[in-house]
Amino acid sequence: MTIADRWGWAEAERLLVLGSPGRSTYFGWVAKARDGHDLILPVDVLLRISAVLGIHKALMILFGSEPAGLDWLTGPHDGPSFGGQPPMALVTNGTMDGPMLVRRYLDAARGGVFGPPGSMDETSTPYSDDDIVIV
Repeated sequence: MTIADRWGWAEAERLLVLGSPGRSTYFGWVAKARDGHDLILPVDVLLRISAVLGIHKALMILFGSEPAGLDWLTGPHDGPSFGGQPPMALVTNGTMDGPMLVRRYLDAARGGVFGPPGSMDETSTPYSDDDIVIV
């Protein structure tokens, strides 16, 4: 709920991200969570929440501040996974694949994939066929 508040999600977006539960179900979950009561959520909902938490964590690691991460998340993106649309559009599209795709993209970026070449890349010798060993 805190991330949804920070990211400015309307009720409709929150419901989509959680897999479109009924409004009464959603507000029941919110009331229990805010009151500190035990809450049992379906596995699908837990996976969706996990994806959002992973996105938030990756944004903080990659960008160092929430505003910078949110700028990336809400701005147009020319990465092959996004087709010019903001990554947030995938996060809030109502499918499980949308948030998971954004999370995997950010996790790959954290590992160095999808990033621009760095100084180490400029000074490295490219691999040749002789460097490949099959065991």
